[in-house]
Amino acid sequence: MNPDFDNNFFLAKQLKSGDIKAYDYIMDSFYPGLCAYAYTLTKSHANAEDIVQNVFVQMWIKRNMIVPKLSIKSYLYKSVYNEFIDQYRKSKPVIYLEKKYIEALDLVVDNEFSNLDALMKILDAEINKLPPKCRNIFLLNKKEGLTHTEISEHLHISLKTVEGHITRAFRILEEKMGSKIKPIFFLAFDFRTEIINYTK
Repeated sequence: MNPDFDNNFFLAKQLKSGDIKAYDYIMDSFYPGLCAYAYTLTKSHANAEDIVQNVFVQMWIKRNMIVPKLSIKSYLYKSVYNEFIDQYRKSKPVIYLEKKYIEALDLVVDNEFSNLDALMKILDAEINKLPPKCRNIFLLNKKEGLTHTEISEHLHISLKTVEGHITRAFRILEEKMGSKIKPIFFLAFDFRTEIINYTK
């Protein structure tokens, strides 16, 4: 493998010229990470791979449009995100609240995509620091997808207690992570769960 491929400008120029070795290098370097990122959006390994494969096909087809001075990594991650949004909008209508989450996620992808892995790890760490009962109820709702009523019945506690713990978890996490919390939740969990009710 050409060691100069570590240079973004050279790599982009070679790809633009049709160098198949440059294309293979990009595939080897970014494919696993892009699939992992796409999975956080789709929650489906098959759909994630389809998205990433489509992105690489389009990158090759449109290689003449590549601007060498721009980051290939940025281009790929943004392309994966755009492909996800295109497929999502084709599969179902986007309601107003979902549109707001997509707009919020745009900001993360545009400005901080390279820090997504770090932010996700921070989120996991902060969730693990929640009080045990609060953490358990929160994860049943956000990770397992149980409704407030289902959690209430499952744990034999009142609905008000469930809502109190989930609200407390949000408050704690928001204090720790600030304005990034909502778009990061979009990535970490299925935003079609009751998180969409948290609009304050």
